[in-house]
Amino acid sequence: MKTIFTLFFMSLIGLSINAQEFKFEKEIIDYGKINKGANGERTFVFTNVGDKPLLIKNVQSSCGCTIPKKPDEPILPGKKGEIKVSYDTKRPGGFAKTITIFSNAKNPRKVIKIKGFVNNGISLEKEKSLLSDS
Repeated sequence: MKTIFTLFFMSLIGLSINAQEFKFEKEIIDYGKINKGANGERTFVFTNVGDKPLLIKNVQSSCGCTIPKKPDEPILPGKKGEIKVSYDTKRPGGFAKTITIFSNAKNPRKVIKIKGFVNNGISLEKEKSLLSDS
């Protein structure tokens, strides 16, 4: 019984050492304050820090206003990959959305986030000048 337990434990250690893994440059992208209708595309950059190809199986957003695009090809060890995210900036107000990545990494589910605030269409400079002219 001890031999079986020892073999099982050693195989788990071996799996964790040889697992695929990725490291993001940023796990949260803050759009800051942007104008309504501005470019809502941002890019998450990551590196495969494992020793085998990393396969991104699926990428899902927390709402239909955010559209993620996964890499089509496997990311080789030591190479960089990108996940592009487009947020619908025609929706004024604050936003905070999550993007869930499903892969063959050691942790098969990874969550990254975007956040920001979309101004109501009038820039802050124009708004200040309208208020001061009255």
